[in-house]
Amino acid sequence: MATTPAPAPGSPQTPPKPTWDPRRPVPPFPWLRPTIRIRLTLLYGGMFLIAGILLLSIIYLFAANALKVGSDLPFRILSGQVSSDTCQLRSAQLPADELNRALNECVNEQRQHALDNLLSRSLLALLGLAVIAFAFGYAMAGRVLSPLGRITRTARAVAGSDLSRRIELDGPDDELKELADTFDDMLERLQRAFTAQQRFVGNASHELRTPLAINRTLLEVHLSDPDAPVELQQLGKTLLATNERSEQLVEGLLLLARSDNQIVERKPVDLAEVASQAIDQVHAEAQAKGVEIRGDHKPAVVQGNGVLLERIALNLVQNAVRYNVAEQGWVEVTTQVQHGQAVLVVTNTGPVVPAYEVDNLFEPFRRLRTERTGSDKGVGLGLSIVRSVARAHGGHIYAQPREGGGLVMRVTLPI
Repeated sequence: MATTPAPAPGSPQTPPKPTWDPRRPVPPFPWLRPTIRIRLTLLYGGMFLIAGILLLSIIYLFAANALKVGSDLPFRILSGQVSSDTCQLRSAQLPADELNRALNECVNEQRQHALDNLLSRSLLALLGLAVIAFAFGYAMAGRVLSPLGRITRTARAVAGSDLSRRIELDGPDDELKELADTFDDMLERLQRAFTAQQRFVGNASHELRTPLAINRTLLEVHLSDPDAPVELQQLGKTLLATNERSEQLVEGLLLLARSDNQIVERKPVDLAEVASQAIDQVHAEAQAKGVEIRGDHKPAVVQGNGVLLERIALNLVQNAVRYNVAEQGWVEVTTQVQHGQAVLVVTNTGPVVPAYEVDNLFEPFRRLRTERTGSDKGVGLGLSIVRSVARAHGGHIYAQPREGGGLVMRVTLPI
C-alpha cells in the first residue's frame, strides 16, 4: 500500500482549504424546499381530495336515502296476493310465474327510479361543488400569487424614477421571494449607479465651467485694453467666440445628461407661460433676422420641472428662428390640451426637409445639411435635449416636414 511522502523541510506547503464559501449555501435537503410548485401542488391536490370526499359522502347519503336501506320492502304478500303502493299490481290471485314477473318488474322500477333520482341529485351536487371549488381556488391562487402584485407595484414605482423603493418581501423561501430579493439587489445597484452619475455630472459641471469662465474673463480683460493691436483684438474676438461655443457645448452636454433621468420632483407648470418666456428670450434674435413669431397660447398645465420644460420651448423656438428663410419667415407657437394631454406645437417656415432625414435631427451633433451647420446656429444638441427632457416627463416629440418648407414640431406631455 503506497503512502504519501512527507513534505521536505523548508518546502512550501499546500495552503489550507478555505472554510468560507462565497456562494450561496445549499440546503441539506433541496427537494424539501417549499417552492411555489410544491405549494400549489399541495393546495390544489388537497382541494380536489376534499372535494372528492365530499362528493362521495353526498352520493352515499343520496343513494342510501333513495334505496331506503334498512326499510320495509315496497310490497307485501297476502295469501298468494300481492299489494303494493309503489307498483301497479292487481290485488288478485296470480299464478306463480305471473307473480314472480310482477315482483321483478316492481323491484326494477323502484331501482330505476332510485338511480334516476340519484343521478339528478348528484349532478346538482357536482355543479354546486364545482362552483365552490373554483371560487375557493381563485381566492387561494390570488393569496398565493399576491407577492407578484407587490413586485409589479414596486416595479411601476421604480419606472416613475423612485429608485429608493424596495419590495422587501417576507415569507417562505420560495421562487417569489428569490425574485423579489434579486429585484431589490438590482435596484440597489441601479441607485448607486444613478447616484454616481449625478455626482459625476455635478463634478464635471464645476470642472468644465471653471476654466472656460477664466478664459472668458481673461479674453474680455485683454479686449477691453484700448491700446491693444488690431490683430490681437481680432484674435481675442475669435478666441472669445470659440470659448463661448465651448461653454454652450458644455452646458448642452450637462443638461442632456441630467435630463436623461426621470423627473422626481414635479410641480404644476403651464406650457402657455413657458412658451411666452421662450418667445421673450428669442424676440430680439427673431427681429434681427426678420422672422415673425405668432401663435395662440391656451392654458395647458402639466406636472414637471419648469426649468427643463422652458428649455424645450426655448430650443424649439430658437431652432425655428435660426433655421428659417431669409425673407418673410414666420414661427407659430401654440399650446393647448388635446385628448387629455398638453400639446406644444412649433411650426416654422424654412428650407425643405426630406421626410427620411427628420429622425436624424434628434441625434446629438447631427444636423441636416450644410445650411444647418453654421457656427452661429448652435452646437447640435438642441433637439436631442428636447427629446430627452420630453421623455423624462413621460412625453414624446414628433417632427414632420411642413409643406412648402420648414418643420412642424409637436411635443405631447401627460397632464
